Formats: sequence, C-alpha cells, structure tokens
Amino acid sequence: MSGLAAYAAHPEHSRGRRHPEPAPDYRSEYQRDRDRIVHSTAFRRLVYKTQVFVNHEGDLYRTRLTHSLEVAQIARTAARALKLNEELSEAICLAHDLGHTPFGHAGQDALNACMTDFGGFEHNLQSLRVVDELEEHYAEFNGLNLTFECREGILKHCSYNNALLLGELGERFINRQQPGLEAQLANFADEIAYNNHDVEDGIRAGLISVDGLLSVPLFRNYHDEVQSKHPSLTGRRFIYEILRRMINHLVSDLIDSSAARLGASGVRSIAEVRSYPNALIGFSDATRELNYALKAFLREELYKHYKVRRMTTKASRVVRDLFEAFFTDPALMPDEHEARTRLELVPGPAGRARAVADYIAGMTDRYAILEHGRLYDPRERT
Repeated sequence: MSGLAAYAAHPEHSRGRRHPEPAPDYRSEYQRDRDRIVHSTAFRRLVYKTQVFVNHEGDLYRTRLTHSLEVAQIARTAARALKLNEELSEAICLAHDLGHTPFGHAGQDALNACMTDFGGFEHNLQSLRVVDELEEHYAEFNGLNLTFECREGILKHCSYNNALLLGELGERFINRQQPGLEAQLANFADEIAYNNHDVEDGIRAGLISVDGLLSVPLFRNYHDEVQSKHPSLTGRRFIYEILRRMINHLVSDLIDSSAARLGASGVRSIAEVRSYPNALIGFSDATRELNYALKAFLREELYKHYKVRRMTTKASRVVRDLFEAFFTDPALMPDEHEARTRLELVPGPAGRARAVADYIAGMTDRYAILEHGRLYDPRERT
C-alpha cells in the first residue's frame, strides 16, 4: 500500500490469521477485516445497544453503532495525516465495541459481578471472543478469522492471567510492550468521540446545561469563540458549532503531537514501535489536561446524574435477573444457546456461566428487556 510510513501496518507484512486463507484478489487484508466486521451479526446489533441512554429513551441518542462509525471517521482522518494504515484503523474502530453488553457500562458492570467466580467479564475480551469464536458465518472456522493486527487493536486491555491464555496476542501484556500505532490511535479516537458526543446527548436530554459546561475550559474557549463570531446563533446549531471546534482541537492536537513524538523517537518499524518504552500516539500535555477536565465534568455531572443512576440501577437488575435465571436453568435459553452450555471447552459451572454471559452480552437493550419480561412477567408471551 503506497504512501504509508515505515512504522505503519503494511498488509503484506501482516502476522496473518489464525486460520490461513488465500490472499484476497481485489482488496487488502485489512479491507477484508473491515468488510467482515461490517457484515457480522454483532455489528448489526450495535444499532440497538446504547452507551449512556437506553435505546427506548429517544431516537437521536448515540448507539454503539453510531458511536463506532464516528470513532472510525476520526481515526481515518488521523491515520491519513500520520501516514498510518487507514483501513486497519477503521476496522479496529468498527469492531472495538462488538463485545459490549446491553445497557452500556451498567450492563458490563452487572455481568462482571455475576461472573466474579467464573473469570469475570470484560468487554474488550468479549469483543475478541466475538470475532474469534462466536460469529458463525464461515464453513471452515468459527468467528471472523481477522488478522493479528486487527485483533490486537480490539484487545485494548488485558490482565496478566488472561494474557497467558491468549498465546501470541497476549505477549505484549506479559512483556509490557506497546501495540501497533493503529491500535494506539483507535484508543484516542474512541475517547474523543464518546466524550464530545456525550456532551451533545447530555444537553439534548436536559441532564447537563451550557451554563454548567462553562466551567470546562475546552468548552468555554469555543463557546466564547462561537458566541463572538455568531452572536445571534442559538439552539442546536450553537452547540454543534462548539462541539465541532472541540473535536477539531483534539484531533489536530493528537495528530501534531503524535507526529512530533514519532519524529523524536526515531522509530523506523512496527517492531521498534512495539519495543518503545511509551506509547507514541497521544495528546500534548496542555490538551491532555483540557481533555481530562472534560472527562471529569461528564463523570460528575452526567454519569452520576440521578436520572442516569435510576436507569443504570434498572439495567443492572435486568442483567442480574437474566443471569441468575439462565445459569440456574440453562433450558430457559433458546436451544442454540442452551446447547453451548454443554459444548464449552471449560466443563462444569464455569463453562455454563461463560455460555450464559455470551448470550446476555449479545443482547440488544430492547431484547434484554423483552427477555426479562418473558421470564418474570406472567402477562408476557414466552
């Protein structure tokens, strides 16, 4: 692929796939990854999985699908500017939330608590499990059989004990090495997207206000700029003009700071990127502080808002109830999922729990609510 930096991921130098396949004729290996992700069942389900607001609360709030598309757009822009692999960056971003539970982080926390005695639950590992094992599209292998580089980017975090079970993919966590630059970039694109878009959704929901956001320096700077340039502008256009400037600030700083860091590092290959002591993609010190202040505001004023807490409490109860019912009696699950409780490689309760977690994690918000009603409300049809 022409135009890539020496330290970018070149598809012809990929570490390959778990199951060897002939090279594609009209697309690169990373294009093939992206296409498989887009056509996957888990990707389609993201349209009915939410982040902060549950799906039925409104049609205009972000879902995991819209979020993933926005993350991919940011990553492609930065990858092109840094001469990294756009296709790989996009594939990682489109797949990074495939393992998320219904009801956002509340669902993940509840499912992790249910799985405490069975290895826990973490959505990055579950995203990897989806693309490695759970998708059922191909005759010759389970999962999507993605490239090593794409799978590496999906697995942002991993404990030492879990890394020991992942073979080559877990080595960087054991040896404390860095992932490829496209994986590093995807992490920041994710953060930029969800912070700024949660601002928009939070304002739309009436849970945070423009006046409150004036305490956030990054927001205040561009609020004043937009107000000065467009004194009569109000409503959604006013908010959008602020947010697009905030996103541009963060993305531009990420590109400029990363380019400077890469130049100063002297790295000339992916191997040197991996062995470098620190991540090479990142914000400048000043912008990191601005971004941290925005995150801190959202944590205190949006994610801890009583209306969000009420919804997360209900969501947690739904997940806990589902897990208890299905773990106690797997026959309550549809046949294909009940069968997995007997096919898991880990025998006994741990294997049964993992199969139940797979079923629940794959649910959309509305399906989880429907299943809960079918199990616990006698008025609901089974």
